[in-house]
Amino acid sequence: MQGAAKRLVLETLGWLLVLGGVAALILPGPGLLMIVGGLALLSQQYEWAERRLEPVKKRALEAAADGVATWPRILMSSLGVVVLLALGVLWCIKPDAPGWWPLADKWWLVGGWGAGVSLIASGLIALALIIYSYVNFREIKANDPTP
Repeated sequence: MQGAAKRLVLETLGWLLVLGGVAALILPGPGLLMIVGGLALLSQQYEWAERRLEPVKKRALEAAADGVATWPRILMSSLGVVVLLALGVLWCIKPDAPGWWPLADKWWLVGGWGAGVSLIASGLIALALIIYSYVNFREIKANDPTP
């Protein structure tokens, strides 16, 4: 019985990571990393997930290396982190709706502190990933002769 419960928890977590990763490809967040994590968990149970794990993992590592390939990319990614953190703080503070806001005040910064905390967490994760990618892939990409 314990094995079935473990399998259920791992499968559920795997699918949540895959679905969250797909959403994070569009929304702020580490989409490819979440998909890799989800596929890694699902690959313990499913052959199809095991077959897809390496190509997605390779693409995630390539994206990490590409993200720190040039200083403009690093600066733009860092600017994105600053924007996420600033928006998170704004959401947590939740100032009154400005005069130019055309909708009812209840629609200003919907989600309150929960949305703010998730934006701040996304910004911190993004910052950690930029630093990780810079430390691990910057020199490799800089020495790569392919454009």
